[in-house]
Amino acid sequence: MKLSTKLSVAALSALLLAPVQAQTEIQWWHSMTAGLNDWVIDLANDFNASQKEFKVIPTYKGTYDESMTASIAAFRAGNAPHILQVFEVGTATMMAAKGAIVPVGKVLSDAGYKFDAKAYIPAVVGFYTAPNGQMLSYPLNSSTTVLNYNKDMFRKAGLDPNKPPQTWPELVLAAAKLKASGVSCPFTTSWQTWTQLESFSTWHNTLFATQNNGFGGTSARLAFNSPLHVRHIENLANMSKQGLFHYRGRGNKGDAPFYSGECAMATASSSTYATIKKNAKFDFGIAPLPYYPDVAGTPQNTVIGGASLWVMSGKKAAEYKGVAAFFNHLTSAEIQAKSHQRTGYLPITLASFQMTEKSGFYKENPGTDTAVNQMIRKTTDKSRGIRLGNFVQIRAIMEEELEQVWAGKKSAQEALDTAVKRGNEQLERFEKANKS
Repeated sequence: MKLSTKLSVAALSALLLAPVQAQTEIQWWHSMTAGLNDWVIDLANDFNASQKEFKVIPTYKGTYDESMTASIAAFRAGNAPHILQVFEVGTATMMAAKGAIVPVGKVLSDAGYKFDAKAYIPAVVGFYTAPNGQMLSYPLNSSTTVLNYNKDMFRKAGLDPNKPPQTWPELVLAAAKLKASGVSCPFTTSWQTWTQLESFSTWHNTLFATQNNGFGGTSARLAFNSPLHVRHIENLANMSKQGLFHYRGRGNKGDAPFYSGECAMATASSSTYATIKKNAKFDFGIAPLPYYPDVAGTPQNTVIGGASLWVMSGKKAAEYKGVAAFFNHLTSAEIQAKSHQRTGYLPITLASFQMTEKSGFYKENPGTDTAVNQMIRKTTDKSRGIRLGNFVQIRAIMEEELEQVWAGKKSAQEALDTAVKRGNEQLERFEKANKS
């Protein structure tokens, strides 16, 4: 008995003195704010609670531009995060950052996970996949453009709240009726270059840039000064002069006047759904992006927005194993469906879309399937997406030139021609800097 007791005490002492196995930490830098920041934290917490080997630590690092700048500095200093969230316009830049990233497809396969491209929504996986079929980054928060509209204002103007405008001519007529009924801001937009030039192009199966919008190589040059593009910007300029279209600023500045009930219609990101549902004090609807019915092959599919997760190089094998486990966790149909319903971002897999559909969510929340339906169509070489170098700078140029149009200082043709010329200078710099 005494010997047994001594052994038990010894065993307990050894157990207490044994080193505790530390979790492998995975640093994740992101740019989500407010409710979306809460969502990111919940994603990490859910994964951390599902196993004991790894711990994902999400950290807000500022806007997309700011986090990219911080990550470049961190990479050069040797302390980059394991995972970096990068908006879609930074995709080509990240691809060109030789030695800085590890393709997600490799991280997953090295850890024993299978990447099945057929399981993902075509337009989503196509954008973040290399020509050899390898996934480059993980599409965390993919969105696309939609038309939000105020049903209460439609009723007051004598418009059918269940029949939003499908075409641009119909939208102009609806805007005129809304104005006549006393609406001060019939139509506005957020992310004007994304909605009115980028998604506009793919939706009309028209090239935004040569080389299949940059997917064919760094020799791509801009092409958004075509007759169709000029026609559209001219129409918006005329709407602006008539008080039918109100430009409220860059980025998502057009969202707030819609949320507040000032503007009746707004082209915006599908991710606005959660905020509208939470804060809007009016009946609202979600509709597809309008199109010009006389353009052959229209509508096609809208372009992807949002951001993806890139894996930075120079980490330990055990850490990459944790990154792979986290991404595999996120791909779960249940988690994707829950995130889609919570945020308005796209479900990146077909299984999560089907799960959401079967749950009755779309019937209970009409219009929430709009973004998915716009993206699940089979893409073409002209509509797969837009992948250009120095795209952040190009967007800033486009913003400047469009603002000249809304201010009445330039014609649509002059502004788009200038934007193409200035943007091509950026593409030439990128091509020279990335020649092998």
